[in-house]
Amino acid sequence: MNPVVIIPARLAATRLPGKPLAEIGGVPMIVRVLKAAEAARAGPVAVAAGDAEIVAAVQAAGGRAVLTDPALPSGSDRILAALEALDPEGAHDVVVNLQGDMPFVEPAVLKACVDLLAREPSCDIATVVAPEDSEADRLSPDVVKAVLALAPGAAHGRALYFTRSVLYGEGPVWRHIGIYGYRRAALRRFNAAAPSPLETREKLEQLRALELGMQIWAAVIDKPPISVDTPADLERAREFARRNQA
Repeated sequence: MNPVVIIPARLAATRLPGKPLAEIGGVPMIVRVLKAAEAARAGPVAVAAGDAEIVAAVQAAGGRAVLTDPALPSGSDRILAALEALDPEGAHDVVVNLQGDMPFVEPAVLKACVDLLAREPSCDIATVVAPEDSEADRLSPDVVKAVLALAPGAAHGRALYFTRSVLYGEGPVWRHIGIYGYRRAALRRFNAAAPSPLETREKLEQLRALELGMQIWAAVIDKPPISVDTPADLERAREFARRNQA
């Protein structure tokens, strides 16, 4: 395989406008994500930016960025547009979609997606899950749960469904982490399809892939990366940087 990591980012976030450029320890968040992705050595890294200001910040830090149409409806549309611009010849057969709001993501998380695609030939899309933190995770519609065909003690399994609902019965609850590794053909097929009924109902894009009959596999990681969606999340990330001198 020949993977590439692409980070979609735009300024017009609903809950935290301008968050890619929000500084954490004096460094724009998008630059922190870029450097974390580069440290993973999973492949070359680029930012798919919806705004010129993001391109400028990435390039000032020595990174690579592509300016994409700000009207693109989703991160997957943005990474496909950047991929086709960066690699029109199709040399990269795998693309990792790393969210631009995970400033301290561990290299092992990105490697888990790439390794899963290499290990499972039937896998169209790889992603990651982590154990729930508390009962609050189990009950919250903001925490997406992954339902997996996972043998006891296994480190990865096939995803059967994703939901915001509370799961019935005893057993582990896996918290889905929004990082994806796509085979290039799978990304093209996914983006060419219209939003599906279950996707629209649950407001979860990955359900479109399942309704198309595509296979999603998930690797289990120890804990979720810090994700910044709100002003409170941003303050927690800044405090983490202060405590860890990061």
